Amino acid sequence: MTAQDAARQESGSLGDALPREMTRVRDHVLPHYVELGPVGIFGVTMIRKDLDDAARAMAAGDLIEMIRCYKALKETQA
Repeated sequence: MTAQDAARQESGSLGDALPREMTRVRDHVLPHYVELGPVGIFGVTMIRKDLDDAARAMAAGDLIEMIRCYKALKETQA
């Protein structure tokens, strides 16, 4: 099963699932890394890059990149 298939099963479309993952990571995961202070800076940097990449992929309509970003964000845990 591809990430796109998984996204469709969860939400109906990647266009719905990717913004939902972006919100989850931004609002629930990223703050945990920020709270760690200097120890969490690498994680904060990587998460922000993933969020920026996802926003760019959505703006460009780049489906392949959106799938990659969705998978990366889905794997991001606190």
